[in-house]
Amino acid sequence: MALFIVSLAVVFLAAILAYVISRLGYQGTWPPPEAPGLPLLLVVSTAIIVVSSGSMMRAMAAVQRDRLLGLQRWVLVTLVLGIAFLVVQALAWRELIRADLLIDGSLYAWSFYMLTGMHAAHLVGGLIPMVVVLVRAYKRRYSSENYQGVAYLSTYWHFLDIAWIALYATLMWGEAA
Repeated sequence: MALFIVSLAVVFLAAILAYVISRLGYQGTWPPPEAPGLPLLLVVSTAIIVVSSGSMMRAMAAVQRDRLLGLQRWVLVTLVLGIAFLVVQALAWRELIRADLLIDGSLYAWSFYMLTGMHAAHLVGGLIPMVVVLVRAYKRRYSSENYQGVAYLSTYWHFLDIAWIALYATLMWGEAA
């Protein structure tokens, strides 16, 4: 799992570095004068993913104490919050598309959609094992002595939280720089 997280971190850091290099080397106005600012919905999605890390922590604490109902409840909460994050991200994209900020309209737009889309794809990838963990939790397959799947999911989910915060901070910096 550590190797997987490190490899994903390299992917996200490379994308952030590419954004920073593009931003610093861009000769025009960044963002373009006609481009809307970052959607305020990104603040909402950031809050959602931070709260979802908290619910995942609660799930880990529950399984470590053999509280399987708590495990089920908190994994379900995390799943719902993960879906909510994606819905809010989609609404942010829709807001930008309605404001005519299209992916092929500028390097600024392409960078925004690439960074947020890459994170969303990895989040969808995290929802799949989350459903597996949830089903196994309902089948009582975890205990305080056997919770490796929950631990792996938790590690990945916290990584996604940190990755989103780094991406969002990069986007805010790029708009303000």
